[in-house]
Amino acid sequence: MTTLSPKTPGWLDWYADPSRPAFALPPGTVDTHCHVFGPQAAYPFAPERKYTPCDASRVQLFALHGHLGVERAVIVQATCHGADNTAMADAVRAAGGRARGVATVRPDVTDAELRRLHEAGVRGVRFNFLKRLVDAAPRDDLAAIAARIAPLGWHVVLYFEGADLPELETFFASLPTPLVIDHMGRPDVTRPASGPEFSRFLRFVDRNDVWVKVSCPERLTVTGPAALDGERHAYTDVVPFSRRTVEEFPDRVLWGTDWPHPNLTGHMPDDGLLVDHIPLVATTPEHQRKLLVANPTRLYWPGEGV
Repeated sequence: MTTLSPKTPGWLDWYADPSRPAFALPPGTVDTHCHVFGPQAAYPFAPERKYTPCDASRVQLFALHGHLGVERAVIVQATCHGADNTAMADAVRAAGGRARGVATVRPDVTDAELRRLHEAGVRGVRFNFLKRLVDAAPRDDLAAIAARIAPLGWHVVLYFEGADLPELETFFASLPTPLVIDHMGRPDVTRPASGPEFSRFLRFVDRNDVWVKVSCPERLTVTGPAALDGERHAYTDVVPFSRRTVEEFPDRVLWGTDWPHPNLTGHMPDDGLLVDHIPLVATTPEHQRKLLVANPTRLYWPGEGV
């Protein structure tokens, strides 16, 4: 019998009893950034992982989406599973056409494996530049992977810190695929949303084939989840960044929960509250429809009318 590894000390488990949101998600809403962890007994974690999480199965993910009113999902490979995409791909298959996947692959991935992932529903690969999660991000290898996936019509998902964009943007712009940026490039929300750092990020978006996930206020916040005036207005310090992105690029923004919220240390968010954050940043029904339904459908289910 396989011995299961204990969770990383201090690991915060996902919130098991989320509130029901006051904001009603429109029909066809897509969660474009969520993960599955194991379960470890069925899908072992990668030996080279930087953390050992709690289990977070596809059954539990689909139950959360039912509770929130989410109809479709994009399941992103978790770093704890390395380049073994089995748990993610099995979750995408189990969704019966209502999910797509984003994989992690190595340069020596075979054409047969890429075809298998495509048939499962994978439509992108993720390049991670956060040093606390990966040992290195060799650019030649990543460029080779991008060239391999471009003929499949896939895109590259980029995860990086906003402060690192100046040294990365030339490489990013050279990639031969559309780009999807996680969590608005992780801006420093203690600085103004109108300031030079975030403005540079938005100029990069404007000049390239880039989509932006307006996601993870719980990961970016300094002020935290406290409600404003007793209302469900949390993470207010992130709002100016998200709102500016939505207003400047309404046709290229995406939304996601980031469930089950890996590697948080300050608090574990209530996913119902994250849904109620949406109308603070997408303030009109048209912006909400584009953010939640039209844009992700166009990217992940092209050809469907929305």
